[in-house]
Amino acid sequence: MTDLSGKTVLVTGAASGLGRFMAFGFAERGATVVGWDLEREALDVLVKELHDDGGIAYAYVCDVGDRSAVEAAADRVHREVGPVDVLVNNAGVVSGRYFLELTQEDVEQTFRVNALAHFWTIQAFLPQMIERGSGHIVTIASSVGLAAGARVTDYAASKAAVVGLTESLRLELADQAPGVRTTLVCPNIMDTPLFAGAEMRLRRLIPVLNAEDVAAAVVHAVERDRERLYIPWLVYPAAALRALPAPAADAVLRLLGASVGMAHFVGREGHR
Repeated sequence: MTDLSGKTVLVTGAASGLGRFMAFGFAERGATVVGWDLEREALDVLVKELHDDGGIAYAYVCDVGDRSAVEAAADRVHREVGPVDVLVNNAGVVSGRYFLELTQEDVEQTFRVNALAHFWTIQAFLPQMIERGSGHIVTIASSVGLAAGARVTDYAASKAAVVGLTESLRLELADQAPGVRTTLVCPNIMDTPLFAGAEMRLRRLIPVLNAEDVAAAVVHAVERDRERLYIPWLVYPAAALRALPAPAADAVLRLLGASVGMAHFVGREGHR
């Protein structure tokens, strides 16, 4: 069990959507919140609202898809705020196109923001966690990192990459620094602007998730030191589909709407 009161929590992509809800959730637990995002104005609003609620918050404009920007922002956090106790890698982008419609720039941007940024932020903050013997790294991945769908080839591949990163890192830390924990979060589609237009075929069985509810679940998972958080519950059996023959697995995914979920996707430019 982790007491978040007095801890410093850094959330990437904090200015909107899931990141914003998580920032408020951690602040409600008494944590100091450090928000990173591209949107200066939205970050300023977030900090003001957190301060108005009696919280402590800092904001830094940072393009997590730029390694030098991550290193510079991390250096400022070290100097101006202090050690980070909980790192939440949340920022993400979605293209929502068929494979042959993706440009090379689309693919590179997706991997820089959704995957490489996780390596860069962890490299920046993990050494101090290991030195202190405590800390927590949260990876906001996706259900499509476990069981993919159509029109998300780059997104699914990037999320699968951070699933592998987090699972491998957990094993390493168990030997090197048992006090540093990890939480892998794999939610289904959420009602954030990033996924505008995306939908689920069996909405009663697999609803589009409320981002505020997901944020509350993430905060609770960190407090409980949970290694994995898959939302909704059907993500757990979906993760086992690879054990089935491909035709059978594909039939299940089609039944669940994996082939058509992004058919009317609109999304938005920017980070989660």
